[in-house]
Amino acid sequence: MTAICDLNDASYTRSKSHRPNSTTPTHHHPTMSRIPTVTSLTESAVIPFHLDEVWHLIKLKSIPKFWTIIESAEDVKAQEEVDVVKWKFKDGSVESVKLEEHSSIDHFITYSVVESEPPLGYSSVLSQIRLFPITSGEHRGSTFVQWSAQFSGDAGVDVIEDARYKRRDGLADLNKALAAGKGKARA
Repeated sequence: MTAICDLNDASYTRSKSHRPNSTTPTHHHPTMSRIPTVTSLTESAVIPFHLDEVWHLIKLKSIPKFWTIIESAEDVKAQEEVDVVKWKFKDGSVESVKLEEHSSIDHFITYSVVESEPPLGYSSVLSQIRLFPITSGEHRGSTFVQWSAQFSGDAGVDVIEDARYKRRDGLADLNKALAAGKGKARA
């Protein structure tokens, strides 16, 4: 069994002076901010719709059709071969997200936030939405959806937990949008 030392524990202090009986005052190590031990997350759900219907909504510009926290999306032309979409959130914040990777064969998109107003409280995040067809069992014909994020090491626990809940809500929103017929090719 491995013991783990909690650096935020008040009983864990470190003296600047390592000399016993020193007349120099002992300085305690300041309490460190809470640093996450995990800087990635994955949320998933079984969506009771065929992969083709779900895949139709998994495009940067189509995500506002289901994710209710986003008000709108518009194309931003950064460079000739770079896809960037500006998401305007209902809370007033704006993020420019860049498509980093896309596969119509393996059914996934990977995107990063390249600009944000207000600025993000961390250096970077890389997100991915990946779809898998469920081919047998009671959920046959449904789609397994994974929505993951990898944050830079300076992202706090609060940021990661907020992203976790937003992805859970986004997956629930995806299911509701598909039930309302938004996954059809004409949407």
